[in-house]
Amino acid sequence: MAKRTKLYEGKAKVLFQGSEPGTVVQYFKDDATAFNAKKKGTINGKGVLNNIISEFIMLRLQEMGIPTHFIKRMNMREQLCHQVDIIPVEVIVRNVAAGSMAKRLGIPEGTNLPRSIVEFCYKSDELDDPLISEEHAVAFGWASPQEIDDFMAMTLRINDYLSGLFMGIGIRLVDFKLEFGRIEDENGDVRVVLADEISPDNCRLWDAKTNEKMDKDRFRRDMGGVEEAYQEVARRLGILPEGGMAELEESDSEES
Repeated sequence: MAKRTKLYEGKAKVLFQGSEPGTVVQYFKDDATAFNAKKKGTINGKGVLNNIISEFIMLRLQEMGIPTHFIKRMNMREQLCHQVDIIPVEVIVRNVAAGSMAKRLGIPEGTNLPRSIVEFCYKSDELDDPLISEEHAVAFGWASPQEIDDFMAMTLRINDYLSGLFMGIGIRLVDFKLEFGRIEDENGDVRVVLADEISPDNCRLWDAKTNEKMDKDRFRRDMGGVEEAYQEVARRLGILPEGGMAELEESDSEES
């Protein structure tokens, strides 16, 4: 196999140059980090599960008209995606008080919010992704007013869809993070598309009956059962085969 050109390596993924112009290969790692990489570890099979979960969700968002960077899943750990210019503004949607919001505002974790709240953070590990306002994003040139309008409209639609999707399989969508990027179409026009991934790595997912955590908080808080939680999300979505992880890992080995 020809050696590929690595473009970027992050905490959970590696990006390689794609074989076609304007494409990248997104490789999902088993590496796990928390608190902006201050805590590190490994979650066995996480890359495989996040790949197939994100594929499942991205395809359904595309079906409802949300433009994304996703093109296709190549194998059990890799996706082919459009190359995008990432907007350095992370968008966080909160439906239930948890994590940093609960601590910051002194709200008991698990409190249902009166309405979904959207927060912005400046994408910078060095600064611990500080909370910013729309005014910051525009003033410093991180995003234009039109781009903010575009990804806010997409964010609200995505939240409505995902909340229903997960509630239908007995999971509360507590909060989640989105990233967006710019892409130039065949006419030379630049538009905003959903990028990165949607998985238990960047969503807080709680069992609707027990409030048991089914996401990376199990790693952050040393709760154990991280692999099993990710598998349960995939199982409820109907994308984990009957043979479970053994079957997925066998497929991964054959395709590597």
